[in-house]
Amino acid sequence: MAELVRTWRLLGFEQRVAAVGAVLLAVSTFGPFSFVEVAEIAVALGVLALLRARALGKRFHLPFGDGTVIAAAGAWAALLIAVRLFDRPLGQNLLALVCASLLVLAGVLERAKRPPDDLPPEPPQPPVRRPPGTASDTAATKPLAPPEFKPYKAQEGEQLRLGGEESKPQPPGDA
Repeated sequence: MAELVRTWRLLGFEQRVAAVGAVLLAVSTFGPFSFVEVAEIAVALGVLALLRARALGKRFHLPFGDGTVIAAAGAWAALLIAVRLFDRPLGQNLLALVCASLLVLAGVLERAKRPPDDLPPEPPQPPVRRPPGTASDTAATKPLAPPEFKPYKAQEGEQLRLGGEESKPQPPGDA
């Protein structure tokens, strides 16, 4: 439970709205269960997994950014809810549509706040401590100079052979 509270505190306002919308979307699926409800739960779990990964500071790139992905998840959920509109009670459908619209709204707000290619800043790396008398970091990472190429020069009277040729035995007396 402490981990959940810590994760909640690390989320921004837009991310919290998306988390609430995702949880409520999953709750709205109670009742008769079909493929649509499974897809809605998958959408909610996907949004929650994305938000948790961002709260923990994990670095990964989404093509259009977190906000676009969250808004698309909300739009997809709304389309799924519209498909099953007549199979469920009106109140449950309205709750599910409000949850999907919360996801869309949170995604749009997140997109406006952060550009699509915005990655969280990389945590600073501690300096590497080396024992006294060892090489420094710069000496260890310097590239080596390329080897010098010296073309082969045949000595006078030397016959050059191409690779793969074998010497042919000479008949006796033809030396």
